Amino acid sequence: MQKELIEANPILKLSIDFSLKVIDYCDLLPVNKKFAISQQLLRSATSIGANCMEAQNAESKADFIHKMKIAAKESDETQYWLTLCDFANSYPDYKHIILKLEEISKVLNKILVTSKRKNPFSYVLSFFIF
Repeated sequence: MQKELIEANPILKLSIDFSLKVIDYCDLLPVNKKFAISQQLLRSATSIGANCMEAQNAESKADFIHKMKIAAKESDETQYWLTLCDFANSYPDYKHIILKLEEISKVLNKILVTSKRKNPFSYVLSFFIF
């Protein structure tokens, strides 16, 4: 059941795939004694998907938007940790990860814009205007 939910939901699929790539990348970092960055990157990157998953059972539209905003913030934090990896000379290449993160960020932004735009009272308001 859970796999079906993930396969049918683009943001969940993207975030799971992304998390798996980050887990593989973070497995390389302790070999190079990059423990602190590895832990921070792993936490923020996997939190994106965790918040998207939690949003699927939101109590309200506002709760859904809030959880998706948290996922977007975690995406920004993940961008920060990957930027540090980029500026540091001794970190393994992460370019394949950053492309996936950019894709997730775009989808999250689209979800947030669409969710905020849809007003459940728009039908009622248009009924009274005409």
